[in-house]
Amino acid sequence: MVQSIELLVDEDAESALRGSWAALADAGLPSLATHAGDSNRPHVTVAVTDGTGFEAAVDALRAVVEGWDLARAGLAAVVGSPVLFGGHRHRWVLARQIVPSRPLLTLHAAVHRALARHAADAPVVEQTLPDRWTPHVTLARRVPADRLGEALAAVEMEPLPVRFTGARLWDSVEKTVTPLV
Repeated sequence: MVQSIELLVDEDAESALRGSWAALADAGLPSLATHAGDSNRPHVTVAVTDGTGFEAAVDALRAVVEGWDLARAGLAAVVGSPVLFGGHRHRWVLARQIVPSRPLLTLHAAVHRALARHAADAPVVEQTLPDRWTPHVTLARRVPADRLGEALAAVEMEPLPVRFTGARLWDSVEKTVTPLV
């Protein structure tokens, strides 16, 4: 079981990132394009717990997100260079980094403060903590090592301006999305 707090990108950026998903799928490579669920959207995960408990902080998280006025103004960022995670059994996660701006890092820290105060019983996965976080948007999971070159060649890698215009709580057990904006 996993719960996560996620930032959602604006429509133009979502379309561009879905284009990368489609390019990978068209090349016969693993891609998030193959997951057709309504909850499958390009996003940046800002906090994860391997259990449950984040729901206790929903009101506090909404206050944090509303303070940043994501729904109206959005938070500007840039999708940057590719990054690889994993390598377990010679399979990799292909993602693109989000260039970490001061406002994004400040919002990230505020989310974690709210979780510490209002969902203290939900242990946060270490890789999502402030000073350990690598903000990114995932393009594909389980890419075989011998096809990484093909995967990198298949997707657009120019810097992509984005605005984070939404946030949500994803619960993988209940398969529910709770909007935070």
